[in-house]
Amino acid sequence: MKPTDPLESVYFIELPEDFHFTQKAMPIDPTIPLPVQKKEKDDPGTFNMKELTEEQILAGLLTVMAYDSDNKNILYYRSILGKARPNLKKELTEAAILKTKNQDYDLAEEIYASLRGFDPEDIATILNTALFFDQRADSYRTSGLYDDADAYDADALFYYRQAMDAEPAVPDAFFNAGFYYLKKHNFKEAKSCFETYLALTCEMTDDEMGENGLYKKNRAQELLNEISNRNMEDDHFKAAYDFINKGEVEKGLDEIRVFLEKNPAVWNAWFMLGWGLRQQKRYEDAKKAFEKTLTLEGGKRADTYNELAICFMEEQNLPKAKEALQTALSIEPENTKIISNLGYLALKEGNPSDAAAYFQTVLEYDPNDKLAAAELLKMDV
Repeated sequence: MKPTDPLESVYFIELPEDFHFTQKAMPIDPTIPLPVQKKEKDDPGTFNMKELTEEQILAGLLTVMAYDSDNKNILYYRSILGKARPNLKKELTEAAILKTKNQDYDLAEEIYASLRGFDPEDIATILNTALFFDQRADSYRTSGLYDDADAYDADALFYYRQAMDAEPAVPDAFFNAGFYYLKKHNFKEAKSCFETYLALTCEMTDDEMGENGLYKKNRAQELLNEISNRNMEDDHFKAAYDFINKGEVEKGLDEIRVFLEKNPAVWNAWFMLGWGLRQQKRYEDAKKAFEKTLTLEGGKRADTYNELAICFMEEQNLPKAKEALQTALSIEPENTKIISNLGYLALKEGNPSDAAAYFQTVLEYDPNDKLAAAELLKMDV
């Protein structure tokens, strides 16, 4: 957790006029207080000018960038950073990406805040921030931290909207936002984003697009075709997801049944029907919906087998549950939801040592997973 006021870790000092660094002198104005990061060993209220290092000043400046971007001296502080570290944005962006990969989310978030404070107009940083919050939300939701996940989803949307409002338009902002809206089952907005992405790139040559760009164009078109062919922007589909997601399951089931009357071959709709029925503990009916999902194009997914396995477990059909979970794991070997469910299955089978191994594996992939940690705590492992 970040401290209540991160600026408490910073001194603002006035340097003597004859002060300079022996190495790569930084352009210091002694009349303007300079933020300096405290050393861990510093006692409260103590500061030794003779021990001041350039790293302390740079760290202090970055803290101001992150948490005090309205500081009256911010332009001066930015100029110091720009001259002292010409490759600052590249270095910090690479560091933030690495921290995100290692799930050091708090530090990654602070780095992105520093980048935005250093250059608020840099759309690449804005888009990277959106992607970071999007990824953090997914990780937290997988870990069972639903309230935190919702909050980070909101942050992601805030920065996606900023990126999509940029002039000139940034195609990748619309491409990535399209996937955000897909995750939210907001297919109207997803369709609009992918259409905009294709419109912005339609006159670019293959050489200009490059291999990755061509992949994105093809993927955007595939998703547009899928949304249109399956009528997934239908209001009933979106309403069904929204109702079920906020716990009004019966209303959601009514909406998805209306959708299925006109669109019986859409795997997503049968999956949503099963999802709602499973929440109502109507496991036999839910199984039928998931089994129908598996017969449709696109429906043989890890999530479908995982949901089917949950139904089998609730009915105490453990062999069938294991079969479904193993199939799910073969599709997505690092999916922590599936691995966790294998742990719960092992507990039901009376194999606590196997269960502990599964839960420990989950924590290796995702140290923030509350459910796996709680199960290991119960087992005193």
